[in-house]
Amino acid sequence: MTRTIVASATKEIIIGFDQPFCVIGERINPTGRKKLAAEMIAGDFSTVEKDALAQVAAGATMLDVNAGVTAVNPNETEPPLLVKTLEIVQALTDVPLSIDSSVTAAIEAGLRVAKGRPLVNSVTGEEEKLEAILPLIKKYNVPVVAISNDETGISEDPDVRFAVAKKIVERAADYGIPAHDIVVDPLVMPIGAMGTAGKQVFQLLRRLREELKVNTTCGLSNISFGLPHRHGINAAFIPMVITAGMTSAIMNPCRPQEMEAVRGANVLTGADPNCHDWIMAYRDHTPGAVTAAAPSGDAGGGRRRGGREGRRRASA
Repeated sequence: MTRTIVASATKEIIIGFDQPFCVIGERINPTGRKKLAAEMIAGDFSTVEKDALAQVAAGATMLDVNAGVTAVNPNETEPPLLVKTLEIVQALTDVPLSIDSSVTAAIEAGLRVAKGRPLVNSVTGEEEKLEAILPLIKKYNVPVVAISNDETGISEDPDVRFAVAKKIVERAADYGIPAHDIVVDPLVMPIGAMGTAGKQVFQLLRRLREELKVNTTCGLSNISFGLPHRHGINAAFIPMVITAGMTSAIMNPCRPQEMEAVRGANVLTGADPNCHDWIMAYRDHTPGAVTAAAPSGDAGGGRRRGGREGRRRASA
């Protein structure tokens, strides 16, 4: 059984087909959050601290940490800011972290200070990225998110996206990196722009599990981009992708409707023995009560991951 191990200094988490769904909190990301970006540039990490604690309290298994505050000179500005953010977050909480950056220098700087075994987010099928990131993954012995796009962009053909994922897995093997340390992001397209987006990702997930035997992740809220009442679509999507084989997602755990879907799916797939986690979360639940409100200023349900997200949306 494929198992991807991530860890903080004191806590180990397993991502796997027989494990509870791994919720990777997306909130520590200044993309689309001008106030947060301005705070981080000014050295104010109060919102980062608040978001870190709120996501863990709401049930996040891991936290994604992104410090891409500007597109101006990211090779100079992003590495020290990412290091500072990582140090602050790992001093506040014991959950494992995901180092999220498209800047190779920032990823390496983050790996030098990260405790335990973080997840690196990410590598693509582009030759330049493979040659830059895979040696770091081998050197630091950490798992990596593999995004299914390459020099040609993001294909609407799921067979092409599968081929890119396979290429990354094979290239990783050339560096001595095992498949269980590759977590594939098959790229979820907005269902409002592409009516087959749901069916495509379900098909891809089954192939990735059965043929490549890799764990998977996605930016969960991509599926609902551009639609009203996005959380309803997201919540419906969660148990469907879990059933198809997805083992983690980068999402906002502070949305009760979506976390209920995760916990319910864990119960129904047998990943929550004796319904223990469900009972602990909801034994005192009052119908109609909000157990964990989303942080203010996020009613739109936007997504993470810097400039890559804008390009995905545009291509869709």
